[in-house]
Amino acid sequence: MKNQKLVVGALLLALVAGGGWYWWSTRQAAAPSYRTAKIERGSITAAISSTGTLNPVTSVQVGTQVSGQIQQLFVDFNSPVKKGELIARIDPETFQYRVRQAEADLESSRSGVGRAQVAQVIADRDLKRTNELVARNFVSPAELDRAQSTFDLAAAEVRTARAVVEQRAAQVATARVDLSRTEIRAPVDGVVIKRSVDVGQTVAASLQAPELFVIAKDLRDMQVDTSIDEADIGRVRVGQRVTFTVDAFPGRQFAGEVRTVRKAAQSIQNVVTYIAIVSANNERGELLPGMTANVRIVTDTREAVLKAPNAALRFRPPGEGASSDKAKADAKSTASQAADGGAAKGSAGAGGQMTLFRERLVTELKLDAEQQQRLDPILAEMRNKMTGLRDLPEDARAKQGAAIRADMRARVGEVLKPEQKARYAELITEMGGRAASGQPSRGRIYLLQEGKPRGIEVRVGLSDGAMSEVSGAEVAEDAEVVVGLQGTPSSTAPAKKGGSPRMPF
Repeated sequence: MKNQKLVVGALLLALVAGGGWYWWSTRQAAAPSYRTAKIERGSITAAISSTGTLNPVTSVQVGTQVSGQIQQLFVDFNSPVKKGELIARIDPETFQYRVRQAEADLESSRSGVGRAQVAQVIADRDLKRTNELVARNFVSPAELDRAQSTFDLAAAEVRTARAVVEQRAAQVATARVDLSRTEIRAPVDGVVIKRSVDVGQTVAASLQAPELFVIAKDLRDMQVDTSIDEADIGRVRVGQRVTFTVDAFPGRQFAGEVRTVRKAAQSIQNVVTYIAIVSANNERGELLPGMTANVRIVTDTREAVLKAPNAALRFRPPGEGASSDKAKADAKSTASQAADGGAAKGSAGAGGQMTLFRERLVTELKLDAEQQQRLDPILAEMRNKMTGLRDLPEDARAKQGAAIRADMRARVGEVLKPEQKARYAELITEMGGRAASGQPSRGRIYLLQEGKPRGIEVRVGLSDGAMSEVSGAEVAEDAEVVVGLQGTPSSTAPAKKGGSPRMPF
């Protein structure tokens, strides 16, 4: 009996110990562990990245106004030329014969003037003689009328002959101009950067002059023709500082500034861009026409401001729903922060951004059930396409991403009613440009206090894609903010092969 009590007691103790261990381990597992980062003080710079092509500021296409065979070339690629210098000659033989023919026609017309003048003198004598005979009644007055008519006709023939002389003289001048055009001369001082013809080649000048050479006026002064997306063009201003790199000199930066922004839009595959002209000093002659430049336009800079990782603005603790008013405000601010390109990475990821974007559409546009049902496949397809761009090179990823975003905006617009489209356009503009332009917006970050996150409201300013300017009553330098949960990918860690492209907002 005693042994049975001992066995029962041991079993009870084992059950109590097992239950305690299970309760303790479950509680430990349920308590999340957070990754943190510190709020820093420093400078923050917002910039627009794009690509462009280096070109001379002034390049002149040299053509020909006459047709013929190239007889001589006096310059080649990279040849320096002076204005008026002979650079090529078209076979002049045909044009020389035309000049000689026109000169012969001119001499013939001059002799015609002489014949007309002699005829006029004879008619004048006949008129005077007939006038005297009529006065003496030797001939009838009709003879006087005939003589007068003959004289007037002779005078008109003289005027016609003189007009023919002027016409033939103009033809001689035209033939000589055509002959002079067989000599191709440089229109400006510069360097030949392109030669399109060879000796013996026949050129035909018809409605459009054929191109023979391209001359760059001054290669010491270059420019970068940069394509800027329509979502970013509003932040580009004349005089902004620009840096760019070229593949020929890796690791080296060249400086310039925005010279002008052309108002003519270009639309390629539904992607609208504008051309910004960036100056490029080339005193050393290292930059060559046609090089591809990776351009970075600095749109704004703030010094000595408090800044937090963008991941902190995107973080939401487990279990916090987006149904409350505060969560909706957080989602709105977070979506705005994602506008400057850093929101496609990390624990929130592309799917998190899409969810926030969908919530804003549903909430602010008041989408009905049918519209939401049509919207979900569009966003799902968008998410898959953007995820599939991770393995592409940076330039290709940016171009493809822009095309996908433009297609998504158009397809979402088809779902909306007319009264919703105006607000949708404002929403896209706001979400695409607020954070990068430095306009203050509301946001929410979580401070880690006693192992637990505590949310505070902040004002969000300028962003560079990784860090954002933050301010508020409880924001302090070196304060620890939560950026994610342990065991999930870091929002600030670099993704493989450049990471995911940015989402449409």
